[in-house]
Amino acid sequence: MTKAQLCRRIEEERIIAIVRKVYGDDLLFLTEALLDAGISTLEVTFDQQDPGCVKKTSGAIAAVLNAFGSRCSCGAGTVLTREQADAAANAGASLIISPNCNEAIIRHTVELGLVSIPGCMTPSEILAAHDAGADFVKVFPAGSLGTGYIKNISAPISHVKFLAVGGVDAENYGAFLKAGCTGAGIGGSLTNRALIAERNREQLTKNAAQYVAIARAFHQEASK
Repeated sequence: MTKAQLCRRIEEERIIAIVRKVYGDDLLFLTEALLDAGISTLEVTFDQQDPGCVKKTSGAIAAVLNAFGSRCSCGAGTVLTREQADAAANAGASLIISPNCNEAIIRHTVELGLVSIPGCMTPSEILAAHDAGADFVKVFPAGSLGTGYIKNISAPISHVKFLAVGGVDAENYGAFLKAGCTGAGIGGSLTNRALIAERNREQLTKNAAQYVAIARAFHQEASK
């Protein structure tokens, strides 16, 4: 899949599943449950407190793509350094996602030919990220900022594609789409560790399907 094709898929599906501290067979089990629901873009994050996070996260990305590469795209999240971006790229990642606006990381991601999604809050950060080459801008923390904030900043900078991240759940996801977000990054409610430990694939898929249904309903309404 080309970079342009992946960007289009993100715009169409409107969901990136954020996976934190889930590895090995647990990660593969979760990925299959998400795919069953119709979510095909994953973000596996670097745990910055773990000295072995570069090896662990890049290995997790490679494992997902080895098992499901024909069905999904996998990127790296919480990318703070070039080393992490390079490790993710070497593992096959197609997205580089950060919690902050680091123009050097954005430009490096562009050089790697990967989708760039930096985290921003203010209009100045958002435009700096866009000008540096970001494909999408992660508005973070969206749950704290609220949908009103999205509406207000969307008016003057509507050319930037926003993804709401941080505090997005099934109750407010649709509201963020209506406020002007292209999509959202969603973590805990999609990646419930207790359900993974129980091997409750049915409930994991059901939880994910809620978001897919909301995205599809929004798309249908917007197409009228």
